[in-house]
Amino acid sequence: MQNQQQLNIPASSLDFLKQLQQNNNRDWFNSHKEDYLQQLEIIEKFAYGLLAELNIHDVIETPSGKKALQRIYRDTRFSADKTPYKKYWGGGFTRATSQRRGGYYFHLESGNTFVAGGFWAPNAQDLKRVREDINYDAAPLRKILSSKLFTSTFGTLQGEQVKTSPKGFDATHEAIDLLRYKQFLLIKRFTDEEVTSPSFLKEASQAYKNMRPFFDYMSEVLTTNSNGQPI
Repeated sequence: MQNQQQLNIPASSLDFLKQLQQNNNRDWFNSHKEDYLQQLEIIEKFAYGLLAELNIHDVIETPSGKKALQRIYRDTRFSADKTPYKKYWGGGFTRATSQRRGGYYFHLESGNTFVAGGFWAPNAQDLKRVREDINYDAAPLRKILSSKLFTSTFGTLQGEQVKTSPKGFDATHEAIDLLRYKQFLLIKRFTDEEVTSPSFLKEASQAYKNMRPFFDYMSEVLTTNSNGQPI
């Protein structure tokens, strides 16, 4: 494993993104390709380090830091925004086996860095199962969301919600605030100073680790029936 110094995010990695945001065109990017590749190598090393940290307290299917990274090139085919490049470094990790639900993500951008995890686009069947469990007894999930570990790390559960109530569920249910969620996201934000500190890798990993009670709850709901037997 690379030493800790190599895994730091230097200010230059964020500075490159700021320059790219101000010059988001192919001519500028091509003339700064060498700088891009140098910064990309740094981010790849960070992603490898984060993968190693994750595998200490979880089991990750993503095979390498390089495979975890998103391309910096934007798909502009169906977007009104035709700028060709993303203004951030991003990547994600998939948990191993169908019994471990939830995924991890990181987003590095000056003034807008965060690590996140959860369920960005759950399919209809999974969303229904989660809502049915909340409808039956919301106490286990509320206990996790109100715990000191959760609130001190993530604040509150985030994600898109329906405006009234999901189809088939009572709008007056005592847990309607939870039933409305159609995404389940846990987000921990970092300042630029925190991102470029030597402890950032460990702090990002710890944030991921603090997602586990929520992931364990969701995994049990999504992989077992009402009798606790595997689906």
